[in-house]
Amino acid sequence: MNLELFIPIVGSVMVFTFLSISVWVNGQRKEREAYYRAETFRRMAEASGEGAKAAVELLREEERIKAGKTREGLKIGGLVNLAVGVGLMIFLRALIGDEPVYLVGLIPGLIGVALLVYALFLAPPVE
Repeated sequence: MNLELFIPIVGSVMVFTFLSISVWVNGQRKEREAYYRAETFRRMAEASGEGAKAAVELLREEERIKAGKTREGLKIGGLVNLAVGVGLMIFLRALIGDEPVYLVGLIPGLIGVALLVYALFLAPPVE
């Protein structure tokens, strides 16, 4: 077998093996975290009336934090898309000045604007 062909094959097998093991381990970790979280809430709810109230309050707090992180992710994604659109317009305008090809930069730019408008004005408020 030719060595020039062998190295890319082995490299490809190694990369995909690593990726599959990584995905599997991450799934196991998430499953274990969900199990322990559910078990903790069950024990708190069974403990007493105060435990049930604490469990509900903890769930609400986790949902509030998750919604805040989602909104911040939308803002960052919008800003990145807007910056990519502007950069693409500038680059294409400098590269091909006599054709309106630079207007392609409006696509990611307007996606970024839409993400920002949703995150800032249309998304449900975080309580």
